[in-house]
Amino acid sequence: MKTLIIIDVQNDFMPGGSLAIRNGNAIVPVINSIQEKFDLVVATLDWHPIAHASFASNHPGKKEFDTIKLNGLEQVLWPNHCVQNTRGADFHSDLKTNRIAAIFRKGMNIEIDSYSGFYDNGHLKSTGLAGYLKELKANDLYFCGLAADICVYFSLLDALKEGFNATLIEDASRPLSESDFDKIKDDLISKGAKIINSNTL
Repeated sequence: MKTLIIIDVQNDFMPGGSLAIRNGNAIVPVINSIQEKFDLVVATLDWHPIAHASFASNHPGKKEFDTIKLNGLEQVLWPNHCVQNTRGADFHSDLKTNRIAAIFRKGMNIEIDSYSGFYDNGHLKSTGLAGYLKELKANDLYFCGLAADICVYFSLLDALKEGFNATLIEDASRPLSESDFDKIKDDLISKGAKIINSNTL
């Protein structure tokens, strides 16, 4: 089953948001235009409590984008973003959501971040996404969304580890760091992922 997974197309990652990704809003019409090409569409949302340990505001003396050790894992300290039940955590208002069959929320445990749509960063707890997809025999996964070099990337890695076919739709994604994204693309291809543009779907 050909499945589109829309990662974190939320207001806080858009221009003007608290963790804005350059031209993040440009992917919304692309994602809208391709949804009909898929048998199944699902989405993820960053869904953080205000006390989340990945927020710099919860670490006195630390600044945004500092790096710390958090429960044994390296953790970037982010601006407050995608806080539960705030406008910043909502889908971009132009995103078509009528074909989204299921939404998987992540980053809810205050003690650990969750970049991937499948697991938290320590791989301690599943979101249930892998089981959902396997039950539906959805083997061919196509990923898009924000940010390409963080949450989309780690979702692709976990999809490959779970045995799915994983493809990045590059023009339906945007990275926080262009230079990091260039390295990540090579890594994804070396691990068995494909990278395409939407016009080849």
